[in-house]
Amino acid sequence: MNDDLHRILIKGGVTSPGELKDSIAMLEAAGLSEVYFGSRQDLLFPLDNTKRDQLEKMSKYNTDIIADRSYQNIVCSYVSEDIFDTTHWLKGSTYLYLLEQFDYLPKLKINITDPKQRLVPIFSGNLNFVASEQEDYWYLNILLPHWTKSAYYPVLIYSWDIVSLCKAIEEVHQGVENVEQLFEMLNQRLSSHNNKTINKELRIPFLTFPYYEGMNRMGLDQFWLGLYWRNNHYDVKFLKEFCGFCLDNSIGKICVTPWKSFIVKGIPKESRPQLERFLGQRGINVRHSQLEMNWHLPVDDEEALELKKYLVNKFDQNDISTYGLTFGISKDIGKQSHFSSIVIERNPLPGSVQGFKVRPTFNVCHFKNFDPNTGRYLIYAQDVDQAELPYLLIELSKHYFEQLGQEERMEDKKPKDDEKSPHLVHQCQSCLTIYDEILGDPQSSIAPNTNFENLPEAYVCPVCGGGKENFGSVELFLGQ
Repeated sequence: MNDDLHRILIKGGVTSPGELKDSIAMLEAAGLSEVYFGSRQDLLFPLDNTKRDQLEKMSKYNTDIIADRSYQNIVCSYVSEDIFDTTHWLKGSTYLYLLEQFDYLPKLKINITDPKQRLVPIFSGNLNFVASEQEDYWYLNILLPHWTKSAYYPVLIYSWDIVSLCKAIEEVHQGVENVEQLFEMLNQRLSSHNNKTINKELRIPFLTFPYYEGMNRMGLDQFWLGLYWRNNHYDVKFLKEFCGFCLDNSIGKICVTPWKSFIVKGIPKESRPQLERFLGQRGINVRHSQLEMNWHLPVDDEEALELKKYLVNKFDQNDISTYGLTFGISKDIGKQSHFSSIVIERNPLPGSVQGFKVRPTFNVCHFKNFDPNTGRYLIYAQDVDQAELPYLLIELSKHYFEQLGQEERMEDKKPKDDEKSPHLVHQCQSCLTIYDEILGDPQSSIAPNTNFENLPEAYVCPVCGGGKENFGSVELFLGQ
């Protein structure tokens, strides 16, 4: 993501047409012609810092324009309510009430989701609240910024305790090493919480990723509409006019998705012809191919967008189906919060070739069973040229369909012997280069099967030149 972008934090990705129209008009007055949606359901845009205070005064609403990257938007699956499967007790009003209770800007990433939907990622936050089968109670999966593994809070959390619990964790989390220590600290602070015992572990069944675009029926006399721009450059004038249409037709909410698209629910049946005419007059396409829709790219990254176009074109030429699969492009090697089935990682260029024209290399990774909710990140291929990527991804797509419906879920089968323990490597903390003891480092005359501890003290990272002390231990799960 472009770190120069400012944001409007749309809590849970839920806004009203009036509020969004006001924000868009404010940005238009600043000379902006387009905006972006972010992966945490927020609104992003370039903005001169000198104009920020002036723009906030222009707004009729309390719109916070955020430049500080340390603040995080709250993610929630309200967008899926009424259009995809839901937990029996979880209603749209529950999400809205919870979001209203957040009276502070969190610095930890908070996700509030229904495990029966797939449109919104469940485990991409630091604090992941997942609805349980018990009414108004949630599992809490925690991955604090300085932790290497996630852990479940040992009790279920009551809906109306979520905000106070998040506040308390914000206050104490630095320096907390494990969930047991955190639980003990919070018990001393929050004695009045209505926790419940966990009677069974959270199990999230595999579900294929849904199609989320176009005009779709919602109940007997309403529709929902999903809109997607392939380059994530949303025209300000169109958005403002669309908000006006929603206001004129008594449509109360607009929802931003983590896939940089938006969904409008509750469109009256009698408004459908007018909406279709509205979209058609502006040349809006509402039926993109899934080959190009289910991609997660960094915001405002032209290199990633060009790579996506190249790969989608190759898929199309080879008549490949990717139904149910999602793809991501990332520069964050080994990042734990990816939420697409398959991830293409762009490797950093070695420091010794900076300034020269060098072809980039990529890693191809995927989650176990192609399900991000497993949390098992598998390496499929490393250091491959761009020309090899389409064929590797086509192979993976075929493998996905071969195992679809026959997945050996972790809860149904004990791990195989070679899956019982992860593969330990050592990673440079500056450039994320990996030293694998099995492979050694031929470029530095280090033979295969050389333990990291036995490397010379003068050993340095072959990419950035960082010393041996700059490496840390990392666990990787290797797979086919």
